[in-house]
Amino acid sequence: MSQIGITHSFDIGDGRTISLETGKLAKQADGSVVVRLGDTMILATIVSSKEAKEGVDFLPLTVDYQEKYASSGRFPGGFFKREAKLSDYEILISRIVDRALRPQFPDDYHADTQVMLSLISSDKENMPDALVGLAASAAIAVSDIPFNGPISEVRVGKIDGKLVINPTRAQLAGSTIDMIVAASASDIAMVEGEMTEISEAEMLEAIQFAHAAIKVQINAINAFAEKAGIKPKRQYSHETNDADLKEKVFKETYDAVYAAAKKLDANKNNRKENFKAPLEEFKKQFTEEQLDEKESLINKYYHEVEYKAVRRMAIDEKVRLDGRKTTDIRPIWSEVGYLPGPHGSAVFTRGETQSLTTVTLGTPMDKLKIDGAFIQGEETFLLHYNFPGFSTGEAKPNRGPGRREVGHGNLALRALKKVVPLNTGYTIRVVSDILESNGSSSMATVCAGCLALMDAGVQISKPVAGIAMGLITDESNNYAILSDILGDEDHLGDMDFKVCGTKDGITAVQMDLKVNGLPYEVMAKALAQAREGRLHIMGEMMKTMDKPREDYKPHAPRFERIVIAGEFIGAVIGPGGKVIQEMQKSTNTTIVITEEGKNGIVEVFGTNLADVNAAKARIKAIVAVPEIGDVYQAKVKTIMPYGAFVEILPGKDGLLHISEYDWKRHETLEGVLNEGDVIEVKYVGDDPKTKKIKLSRKVLLPKPATADKKEA
Repeated sequence: MSQIGITHSFDIGDGRTISLETGKLAKQADGSVVVRLGDTMILATIVSSKEAKEGVDFLPLTVDYQEKYASSGRFPGGFFKREAKLSDYEILISRIVDRALRPQFPDDYHADTQVMLSLISSDKENMPDALVGLAASAAIAVSDIPFNGPISEVRVGKIDGKLVINPTRAQLAGSTIDMIVAASASDIAMVEGEMTEISEAEMLEAIQFAHAAIKVQINAINAFAEKAGIKPKRQYSHETNDADLKEKVFKETYDAVYAAAKKLDANKNNRKENFKAPLEEFKKQFTEEQLDEKESLINKYYHEVEYKAVRRMAIDEKVRLDGRKTTDIRPIWSEVGYLPGPHGSAVFTRGETQSLTTVTLGTPMDKLKIDGAFIQGEETFLLHYNFPGFSTGEAKPNRGPGRREVGHGNLALRALKKVVPLNTGYTIRVVSDILESNGSSSMATVCAGCLALMDAGVQISKPVAGIAMGLITDESNNYAILSDILGDEDHLGDMDFKVCGTKDGITAVQMDLKVNGLPYEVMAKALAQAREGRLHIMGEMMKTMDKPREDYKPHAPRFERIVIAGEFIGAVIGPGGKVIQEMQKSTNTTIVITEEGKNGIVEVFGTNLADVNAAKARIKAIVAVPEIGDVYQAKVKTIMPYGAFVEILPGKDGLLHISEYDWKRHETLEGVLNEGDVIEVKYVGDDPKTKKIKLSRKVLLPKPATADKKEA
């Protein structure tokens, strides 16, 4: 039997081999490729409609990454035991691939396009998210779909001071850099990752290192496509254009648009009206019938006029829409403790962007359980980002967090988690509600999140701030780097570069480039300018709060951790959980016990310190080991003819023999003692036969003189 399919393999530089295969699976897709590294395999498919839908003037691209549980020999959780909606992790990977691919499609290509990426086999070591960009690009390369690629994508780590391409999961645990970079053969397209306070120079070095590895992969894609038989790209016509109308729009509106831009109004709504006026004036020369036919084209060409005018003003005059210079940061104000109910809160406002952020401290039972096909575990630091319609003055239904919210929240999470202590005992949830938005709400989340954590008394190692950088270029390689970009500058610019970090280094980064041929020296300048802006923002934050509160707020839950010998775990829990349940109820606490080697780790959570201390005292009493000579306040449990059994510690009884009750002789203790009485006793030894604890009350009493005479 002849071999089915076409395969091409290449070495990634460390002895590991990646293979590309097509022609065996999913042959009815426009393009289909299986990428394999070790036993990790990704199936990538792309399908694109032949024609665009009427009225669509953008690329309707959908990218979905999904992990099949069977790939790692596991069952999905849940009642139905099947893959459901994409997890946050799968959404994040989908977004990374989408951001890398989307700019590479022709601007005039508007057909419905779907990229599906499936993890079909996992070796639990080679990270699948580092392969999906390669897989998607290879699938497009063997299809007839127009694409200005290929591109590829790698993860870069830094382990023991050495840069590594596509580190394994085990290697990544000790890496100071975890960054995914996507690029074409000539240009960086996308960067996303987290770092342990690295310098700008280290980051640039890592990007260049990743780009060198990407070039190897792109050469492999080209060789693979040639081996598979390069298909001619399909012909398409998804736009109707009118050159005369375009020229007319430019000629009659450009000066007015430039003048509108030069009003330098800091109010977003005012700017919107300023730009709207020339368009409305231009449309007055057309009849309603003419507008029915031409209005969509007029709007399109007018947007191009706006695009050109704003960019020229930034490059030529180094002035921005709101009147700022390229390096200026918008006015900042912040406040902590704004909300009395949460355990920590902060408001951070920069220009027309505002975040109200809260911090909630929870118990280990509040941990987020991760049960993916590739990654399983628990998270004790959570950050959620919400972007309601009113933040931009829109009325839109609340459908829960979308992909954008997941992505922005993850970036802020990455920025902050590097400074959050690992072993607080708490599960920490940060929630950012964006109340106003005009550029870089994710960076406002970082700043507000940092302040809210400090307000909650979480002992972060260093404050963190974030800034969004922009870039505008022209055909003559002139450029302007913009600090703290507006929403309009993000939309009309060539770069969205978000950088987060402490005063000592970068902790998270996200970059999307829309322009080809960005020199590394420009990227270096952008990073240096970002550092200056970040430190300025941090300085403004520190005026509000410069270090964490020394203690949690009075209404914050309290936490204590006690280490006990493993043999006492059963005693603390009690038969059927009776002891621990009663203890939790009586002290109003939550008690969690885990085994760790030969010990038990007891974590006590309560709404106030008094309750926690009460529970802690009960636990210590249960696990206490009586020592000869110790004195106890003992409770009488049972009276016998020969003495009484008393409880010296919870669950620990001893015998108080009748002869040890008093110096004088008693025939019985009935009537002398009653059940429930509390008496002071001393631990004097153990019965040699029964090994029971022997107690004495009389040794604590003054010895009468008659007793001395009798002894004499």
